Amino acid sequence: MFILCDTREHKTEWDRIKKQFDVLGIQYDRCKLYCGDYQDVSNSRLVIDRKKDLQEICGNVCQQHERFQKELMRAREAGIHIVILCEHGEDIKSLEDVKTWQNPRRQLRIAWVNGHRQKVVDSPNALTGEQLYKTLTTIHDRYNIDFEFCTKQETGKRIVEILTRSKDDKESGRN
Repeated sequence: MFILCDTREHKTEWDRIKKQFDVLGIQYDRCKLYCGDYQDVSNSRLVIDRKKDLQEICGNVCQQHERFQKELMRAREAGIHIVILCEHGEDIKSLEDVKTWQNPRRQLRIAWVNGHRQKVVDSPNALTGEQLYKTLTTIHDRYNIDFEFCTKQETGKRIVEILTRSKDDKESGRN
């Protein structure tokens, strides 16, 4: 396997994943990809777009919605399947688990309001886990985007698994 890695991937994140690839004996090179962050050189129709956590995905679907939607449409029109690999951690293992996510931007805190201590929500309009789940389900249905989850320690291994699984499906005629 020879993996292409997007040059726009954050340096510290790339350094961490590169070390994981080295341990796994994976060959790689860096270049600007049409979309996504990782691609097996033998299959240009599948890319993995790595996200550091659900907070980053929230930013993509809310504040950067137009840019994110254009990227998904561009990939779909080019016949490219995107798998979004979210490094959220141990507590989120599937899309269903997103429903239970507690957005840190919605957390209660104690603040002084008009001279009185009150509980306030930092960003009351921030997405809940349930709202994010519905949004991601819509994205999955509309753009054929898959969402997978892992910890930061297993990102390199999961990238290889996803790209290999797709190759195996293609070779067996399932894709």
